[in-house]
Formats: sequence, structure tokens, C-alpha cells
Amino acid sequence: MERTEHAQTPADSDAVRLYARLLTDPAGPPGAPGPGWDGPRLAAATAELRALGLLQPTAADTGGHATVSVDTAVRQLLLDADQQIGALFDAVRRTRDTVERLHDGYLLVQERHRAEHPLELVRGADRIAALLEDAARGARTEALSLRPGQDASEPALAGKLARERLALAHGVAMRTVYPAAALRRPTVLAHLRELTAAGAQIRVAHTLPLWLIGIDARVAILPAPGSVHAPGSAPAAGAGPPEAPGPQAAAAVVVREPALVAMVRELFEYFWAGAWTPPELLAGSRTPAAPEGRHHEVLRLLAAGLTDAAISRKLEVSERTVRRLVAELIADLGAESRFQAGVHAARLGRL
Repeated sequence: MERTEHAQTPADSDAVRLYARLLTDPAGPPGAPGPGWDGPRLAAATAELRALGLLQPTAADTGGHATVSVDTAVRQLLLDADQQIGALFDAVRRTRDTVERLHDGYLLVQERHRAEHPLELVRGADRIAALLEDAARGARTEALSLRPGQDASEPALAGKLARERLALAHGVAMRTVYPAAALRRPTVLAHLRELTAAGAQIRVAHTLPLWLIGIDARVAILPAPGSVHAPGSAPAAGAGPPEAPGPQAAAAVVVREPALVAMVRELFEYFWAGAWTPPELLAGSRTPAAPEGRHHEVLRLLAAGLTDAAISRKLEVSERTVRRLVAELIADLGAESRFQAGVHAARLGRL
């Protein structure tokens, strides 16, 4: 019998009255214990008693009920709990046995295969999708990716968000670079805001020549030669995200050789350093306000290529003040450097 946790609700007093009436007249009809009881009120009280195990249907198909003592209801609750705990222990034991079988019978085979194949070619969109899904689920410390294409359909984004939230919840540091043009799609922008709120670090770049994924500095996955879009080109209609790169990425290379994985990571860091945090993903998703007064002058002089010393002379302030104003501009524009601050300001029409 399914039981629910008892909570104090207005129906409790009705249930108590009904239980008292049934105890007093167990052979009587299961009617209302007093005047003013309509059908819904009686049904709610009856349901409460059944949930507590104090009332059960009679064996005869008459629609009647039989009362159960409190002691019997308590014993049944404890018995149900014992059975649930026993089932849980059985499930834990079966899981432990399965893990031991996997380690004893299959782990060595997998490790031997990986040692003998530091480079592996995988063909077919389905196999690539399964490979990347497995790699992402196996992340323990870090997941890096360049994503020049993005499936903007709601099911794809919802599934990706669920997977990446799970990884973030387990402490995986996630850094991803998207093309800036992707933010023009409302569904992608909303998705990236949710990822940022969950703890992912997102940047954008003007162009990304290829997709790649790096997991825990132990494995990297790249498109095989001939299966990547040309720089600046758009993916085909319906092309999937890097987890399922789409029909134009029919093959991928899995890299496990530590030196090569390190090189792929350096490639990612190169693009990461040249990317910027889009203002649309800043806290509160607000667009930075136009700089005013001295900040605007500093921004204009920065864009003209002047050094801090030259700006201090122009504005007749100390270099320390100039550095403070520059730092405030960089923070307000969501940039990582003076150069990026200028790029952001130009995109936002602040110059």
C-alpha cells in the first residue's frame, strides 16, 4: 500500500472525527460523522485515513471500509520500511558485484587498448556522438571545448544543459568558446546564460576554425582532416553541436598520447586568450552603460593607442589614476584586457 508522509492540514480534524465515528460504529455505513459534510469533505477525510493505514477497503466488492488499529498501522509502516531498506541493500550489493565484474573482466582490456592506440579514428556521426558523450560523462576535473557550431533546437539544448549542469555539480571546471554570432540566436543566448549561472565559463570569438574537446588533460577529441568546416563558414542546416558534430564531421580523432593532448590544450588556451566574455552574459545580463566623463575620455584615448603615461599627461592626472580608470572600464565592459575593452566598446557603440 502506498503511504504518504503525514502533514498537518485542515483535513486532519475531519479525518480524526471520521476515525472516531468508525471506531464507535464499525458496522455502520461509511457516512459522514456529522451534519455539514459534503461529498468532497468526506472523500478527503477517507483518503487521509487510507494514507495513514487506518482504513482499508473491505474484501467484498461493496465499496465499504474496515478500520485498522493504530498499533497495526504502525507495525505495517515499519514493515514497509524494513522491506524498502532490504531492497536497497540488495540493490547496493548487486551494484558492487557489477562494479567488481567490470574492473576484473573489462578494465584491463580497455586500458590495454588505450595504451596500444594513443590515436584512434572514429567514423560516423552516431559513434562520434557516443564517444563525446562518454568522454563528457567521464570528466572529473576539467572540460575544455571550442564550439563553432551549435544545435539550437530546444531538445538538444535542454539535454546538453542537463549533462553540463551535472558535470559542474561534480566540480568539473568547464570552459567553452563559442562564435560571437551564436549569441544572436535567442535560444542559444538563453542557454549560455543558464550555463554561466551554473558555473561554466563562457567566452566568444569572432571565428573558430574547428571544434575540439579536451577532458582532464588525458584525452582530446578533434575532427579528422577533411571533416571540419573552413574557417568562417557556417555549418550545414541541421548540423549538431560538437557533441554530435553533424554530417560534415563524419570522422573524429581521439588523442590519448600525453604530449599531443598537451598540444591540443595549448591550442585551446590560444583561442581562450583571444576570446572575451560577452557583456550579454555578465551578472544580471545587463549591457554596460556608456562610460561617462573621465572614463569616456580614457576609453577614447585607449582606442587611439595612447599609453598610460600619455593619457595621464593629456588628462593631467597621475598614472595611478589612469590605471584605476582603465581597470574600472575593463571590469564594466566584461573584458579581460585593455584590447578586449576596446573591442567590447566598439561593438556596443561606445566609441
